[in-house]
Amino acid sequence: MPTVHSITYQLLRRQGLNTVFGNPGSNELPFLKRFPEDFRYVLGLHEGVVVGMADGYSLATGQPVLVNLHAAAGTGNAMGALTNAWYSHSPLVITAGQQARSMIGVEAMLANVDASTLPRPLVKWSYEPACAEDVPRTLSQAIHMANLPARGPVYVSIPYDDWDHEVEGDAAQVVQHDVSYAGLPSAAQLEALAENLNQAHSPVLVLGPEVDAVRANSLAVELSERLCMPVWVAPSASRCPFPTRHACFRGVLPAAISGISDKLDGHDLILVIGAPVFRYHQYAPGRYLPQGAKLLHLTGDVQEAARAPVGDALVGDIHATLEALLPLLAQSDRVLPNPLPLPPPQAVSSGRLAPESVFDSLNALAPEDAIYVKESTSTVTAFWQRVEMRHPGSYFFPAAGGLGFGLPAAVGVQLAQPDRQVIAVIGDGSANYAISALWSAAQYNVPVVFIILKNDTYGALRWFSRLLDAEDAPGLDVPGLDFCELARGYGVEAVRTETLESFEDALCRALDASRPILLEVPTTTIEP
Repeated sequence: MPTVHSITYQLLRRQGLNTVFGNPGSNELPFLKRFPEDFRYVLGLHEGVVVGMADGYSLATGQPVLVNLHAAAGTGNAMGALTNAWYSHSPLVITAGQQARSMIGVEAMLANVDASTLPRPLVKWSYEPACAEDVPRTLSQAIHMANLPARGPVYVSIPYDDWDHEVEGDAAQVVQHDVSYAGLPSAAQLEALAENLNQAHSPVLVLGPEVDAVRANSLAVELSERLCMPVWVAPSASRCPFPTRHACFRGVLPAAISGISDKLDGHDLILVIGAPVFRYHQYAPGRYLPQGAKLLHLTGDVQEAARAPVGDALVGDIHATLEALLPLLAQSDRVLPNPLPLPPPQAVSSGRLAPESVFDSLNALAPEDAIYVKESTSTVTAFWQRVEMRHPGSYFFPAAGGLGFGLPAAVGVQLAQPDRQVIAVIGDGSANYAISALWSAAQYNVPVVFIILKNDTYGALRWFSRLLDAEDAPGLDVPGLDFCELARGYGVEAVRTETLESFEDALCRALDASRPILLEVPTTTIEP
């Protein structure tokens, strides 16, 4: 008779979850035994790194990914990374080993007490099967739940003595179970949307990460050109949904209520696509919208639509919606905006490099289809101003703002996109949260170029300390770190570059290599 173990691997194979990211413990070994040759196991040395790599892999492929954690402790270690996965809508299928069923109630070592509650509210769905026979069906439900809009991580706790349990042949039918989604608005809804856009005198487009996630970037370009609309990227941008040198591109909106209202002043219609309304950060109260402006919101996330404080929302498949909407829109006779002026080159001094100079060199030397995984929060504005991004899937940033995303996500993105160069731009404060990701990069020969911007402080915190009149707060500096020695200890080649010439030379050599390389770059501190 088939076993839970054999049916589960049939299910995972058919659903395309052949890559497993994990850090195993004793509870997980019964699942991992007889690991199939057509599957790949990617080991991380810490569960936060495991989820970070899986998050990057899922973001880059757009597909569900299997994660295998160790009971409650491993789940707890992964929670910081899970926060980013939740806000980036990454369809991670997270499994955690549970104690043998007869040992859970007495709280034996490694029992995950009240397991399904532990990861909430950072998962869409969480469950522990009531019996061994239900494990394959539960995993099938988890995969479909993760992948249905709005996508997101799910969690399944599985007692380790379930895997060898024999099940009836009918249980294998779940392997063939599929779920499809159709989310196109009605003709009346599309006509009403088109009428609003055609009649607007000064519309503006605000794009969010969902546009890039569903590869609707080119449709957004066509929409902006059809209606001659300026285009902003929604605040707290975790992806790049629009080419940054296009004439319509205006930049990234500030993550503050009054700041957004100021930037959008003068527009009578604000069309937000694929973003919350809005992801604020800095406390700067004011009007949600400029006086007289109307907001329309297109999203695939019912929660984002429901919680917005203003505007009218339409929930559905935004790629299909834009395809159906464009033929209903008249070509505007407005004039396209003038392209944003390029920032002047940064003057090079004899001291530490300015981040702006590093970004100018990156823009000049990196492949035009490079993928940037960015986790240097104090240099966000300078990066968007100076590094051109043309293609879908070119930029990933921690969606929840939690540190520790960048290094492992870069490894996961490169594993998923071997034909594009991944460049990780990481602050020295951020890098320490998941430094062991370098080991995985070395062990699996993942050719990421890691650039550590080393300013010996938490740069974004320095800025916030001035805003909040807290410059005397302790713990803002991180001196004494040697990332070259850390990288070499994990098996990654490393170079310290202190001049622009040496940085550019090292970058060119790293881009030509077929192995991971880390560049440590001492830099000045700038504001976000």
